[in-house]
Amino acid sequence: MPGALVIGAGPAGLAAAEVLSAAGHPVLVAEAMPSAARKLLMAGKSGLNITKDEAPSPFLAAYGPDLPPALRAALGDFGPSEVMAWMRELGQEPFTGSTGRVFPVAWKASPLLRAWLARLAERGVHLRTRWRWEGFRGDAALLNTPEGPRLLRARAIILAMGGASWRRLGSDGAWAAHLPDVAPFAPSNMGLLVNWSPHMARHFGEPVKSAAWSAGALVSRGEVVVSARGLEGGGLYPLSRPLREGAALRLDLVPDLTEAALRDRLGRRGRDSLPNHLRKRLGLEGVRAALLQEWGRPLPLDLAPLLKALPVRHAGPRPLDEAISTAGGLRFRSLTDDLMLRDCPGIFAAGEMLDWEAPTGGYLLTACLATGRRAGQGAAAWLGR
Repeated sequence: MPGALVIGAGPAGLAAAEVLSAAGHPVLVAEAMPSAARKLLMAGKSGLNITKDEAPSPFLAAYGPDLPPALRAALGDFGPSEVMAWMRELGQEPFTGSTGRVFPVAWKASPLLRAWLARLAERGVHLRTRWRWEGFRGDAALLNTPEGPRLLRARAIILAMGGASWRRLGSDGAWAAHLPDVAPFAPSNMGLLVNWSPHMARHFGEPVKSAAWSAGALVSRGEVVVSARGLEGGGLYPLSRPLREGAALRLDLVPDLTEAALRDRLGRRGRDSLPNHLRKRLGLEGVRAALLQEWGRPLPLDLAPLLKALPVRHAGPRPLDEAISTAGGLRFRSLTDDLMLRDCPGIFAAGEMLDWEAPTGGYLLTACLATGRRAGQGAAAWLGR
C-alpha cells in the first residue's frame, strides 16, 4: 500500500507528489493518459507562460473579487517569486517579458517537465500511465489499468484530474459523476462564435490591435484574432465570466481618445469618403475598419459614441471542450483549508478540479501548482498524525 496515491499527473498532481516525496512519504501517481502533463506540454509549445511577475495585490485581483480563502492562502504560500525559485531549483532559469509574463529561458515546457519528472523519480515517486480512476469502492480507489480493473488503497489520496476542456489531452471532467458538490462546468478563457458576413472573409487570421474590449465592468486591451468561426485570443479571456453571465461585449476602436477628443479629431469630413476620412484622421483601416462596418451599420452621423462602444454581435462561447480552461468543479465549501474533502477524510483535491477560474498570463498555471502543493502539504500532515 503506498503512503499516498496521486490521481492525475498534470502540474497540480506532480506538485502534490513533490511535496509528499520531499516529506519522505512513498507516492504512486496514476495517470489516465499514456504520458504525464500533456496539457502542460501543449500549452508550452508556443512558450510556457508559467507565472506573472507581479505584486501580490494585482496578482490576486486577477482571480476575481470572490477569491476563495483556501486558494488565496495557497497562492500566498506559492506565488510568482516561489514559482521562479522552484524553476531555478530544476535548472530552468526564468525570464520576465515586457508585460511581466514569466517563461523559462528554454522557452518550451518539455525541458522543465523532464527535469521535474527526473527529480520525482529520484525521490522514489512511481508513475503509472493508462491508469484511469473510476471512482471509489469502499475505502479503495478503483483504477482501470491495462491489466484490468484494480482496487488500490492508500492512507492519503490526492485527486488532480483537471477540468473539462481539452478532452484529447486527458481533461474530460468524467470524475464529476463520482464526487459530491460539484458546480457545473462552464467554458473559461474561451473564444466566441460569430456568424460573419461574407466581406469579413478576407480578414480571417488578422489580429485586432490598438483596441479595447469590455464586458460588464471589465476592460481588456489584449489582442483578439478574427477567424472563420469567430473571435479568439488573450484580449477576450479576462472577460469570460461576465460574457458567460450575459454581459454585452463592446469594442472600443480608439481607446486612447476620449469621446470629446475623438469628435475634435474627426472634425468636418469635406470631400473625402468616410473610409478615407477615418483612415486619415484616426488610422482606422483594415480589420478594425471592417469591424466597424460589420457591427455598426447603418452608421450614424455622430460616429464618436459608436467608435468608443461598438456592440459586438456574437453567438456565444465556443464549445466547452475548445476552451483553454473551465469554471466549475468541486466547490470550496466542501473542502477544508488544506483542500481535504470534508466528507471524505484523507482525500484531497487540487488544480482545475476545484471551482475557480483565472485568465491566462501565468495565473492558471501558478494556481494549479499552488493548490497541488497545498493539497500535498495537507496530505503529508494527515499521514504524520
